[in-house]
Amino acid sequence: MGRGKIEIKRIENTTTRQVTFSKRRGGLFKKTKELSVLCDAQIGLIIFSSTGKMWDWCTEPFRMEQIIEKYQRSTGARIPERDHPREELFHDMAMLRQETLRLELGIQRYLGEDMGCLQYEDLSKLEQELENSVAKVRNRQNELLQQQMENLRRKIHDEEQRAVLEFQKATVEASKPVHVMDHFPFFEEQPAGSILQLASPVLPHLQYPYLQLAQPNIQDSVP
Repeated sequence: MGRGKIEIKRIENTTTRQVTFSKRRGGLFKKTKELSVLCDAQIGLIIFSSTGKMWDWCTEPFRMEQIIEKYQRSTGARIPERDHPREELFHDMAMLRQETLRLELGIQRYLGEDMGCLQYEDLSKLEQELENSVAKVRNRQNELLQQQMENLRRKIHDEEQRAVLEFQKATVEASKPVHVMDHFPFFEEQPAGSILQLASPVLPHLQYPYLQLAQPNIQDSVP
């Protein structure tokens, strides 16, 4: 059973297309070499893949340049070449030099230098451009100043809010009732007499006149 006929059209699958290209490229080079040897033909073969990579082969001992030159003589065609590349390079360099000089002169005029060749109209135009530039600079300065003032205002407001919260917290803490016995939790397990004995050195300002005993007058008792 013979092989089926392959439809000649572009292979859509990238991997399959690359594999087919590699196989058929090798076969093409092999057939080209056989044709050159068997028929004593001078052949030059150049292949560019879809990615731009190049492969070439030519009959030995010739070089590809000799094959192309022979082709041009036979057909009368000439591959267009870039005429006078050095002159074009010098031309491009001269254009760049002129543009650089023009920019340097413009910068000097904005700095107030080299204005001897300017006419009144040129000076008026330069003055207007400078005024416009100064106006843009001042507008930008004002924007930055407003931003800094707004940031400072916001920072002051945050500090004030923080101070108010701290003051309110301190006020709430100060308004809570204070119990003396809360400072002595161990009193809860002590009898009342012990509590008075322990509290007397701690609270020396408390007076208990009703606990003081009357002392006899010694002078009244002497006959």
